[in-house]
Amino acid sequence: MAGRGGVMYQVWDELVPPECSSDHRILRLNENSELEEAEEPLHAGIDVNKTCGIGPGMAFATAILRRVPNFGTIVLVPCAAGGTSIREWSGRNSSLRSRMIARAREALRYGGKIRAILWYQGEKDTETEEAMNLYPGEYRLFIDSLYQELKHPRVPFIQVALASGQGDPKWLESVRATQLGMEDMITVDGMGLPLQPDGLHLTTTAQARLGNMLADAFLNSHSTSV
Repeated sequence: MAGRGGVMYQVWDELVPPECSSDHRILRLNENSELEEAEEPLHAGIDVNKTCGIGPGMAFATAILRRVPNFGTIVLVPCAAGGTSIREWSGRNSSLRSRMIARAREALRYGGKIRAILWYQGEKDTETEEAMNLYPGEYRLFIDSLYQELKHPRVPFIQVALASGQGDPKWLESVRATQLGMEDMITVDGMGLPLQPDGLHLTTTAQARLGNMLADAFLNSHSTSV
């Protein structure tokens, strides 16, 4: 979920919509495990193998603070790696999952608690029939491993059901069916959000809209405790 909004030909247009603007109450854990005021691109220095643009994270945090002004400081911990398959996150020795766990623990050193995990992944798993077939089992393995290692079993997991895919449309539908059938998590459906000309990545406007959708899901899951 690093976000490629506004990225064309590996160049970001640097256009930041108002709902993704910086706010002193929104921090991020940077690549050096230091807290700093968050700004777009949120994954700069984190997802180093791709050109980062607008993602849903800043819009998510902004929407929460707009609706709950006394919410307090929000610390975003970006961990995404674009173009990765679920097997790269689910394996016993997954460096991506290990980095995710390590960054979460680093953020906790500054105080506070983990309030939610936001997850948007799977396009790579629509690329081949083999990847599609492996996806359900590998996704469940990732979720189980993540919670076991994170040791925060009650943290809500908010996933985005895919808006696009890379292979046969049937493979996309299969991966989406797995995502939509996961009953132990909260699902936000990305299908129908505007895509960039590449037909794969969300536009800047769509990323901001998705951030708001994720905020709705988060606040609904915390309706009695926010």
